[in-house]
Amino acid sequence: MEIIKLNGNDNRLYSLVARLVMSPAVLRQNNNYPFKTTLHHTWYVALDGGTVAGFLPVKRTSAGHCIDNYYVRGDSEQTLGELVREVVDDTQGPLLAVVHKRHVKSFAERGFVTRTGWTKYEKMQYVRSKSAAE
Repeated sequence: MEIIKLNGNDNRLYSLVARLVMSPAVLRQNNNYPFKTTLHHTWYVALDGGTVAGFLPVKRTSAGHCIDNYYVRGDSEQTLGELVREVVDDTQGPLLAVVHKRHVKSFAERGFVTRTGWTKYEKMQYVRSKSAAE
């Protein structure tokens, strides 16, 4: 699996994810919430044999970074884990994630803790280990 990093307005991003973000099945998996991108987003796209296996858009804000409205084909633990690891390794400062309930355990195993719980999602924050910060 290959993880590529694309800016939120990169033409290659659109060619890779357009069919997915407009797919009724993918939108249902995302609780019918639309995917968004801006110049402030960086997309981490997992490619498996040239096919998109998942993506994590990360938005830069004045308070840090936030993962929201992501997709993982078949809820693959391996794909999700590789994407999250790539984002964590590539991101400095605070990192939040709005996580589907079905993925909370996967994020928790990678250093995220729940800050707020809702019906379908949890807002989680990455807690950097002291040894990694030193």
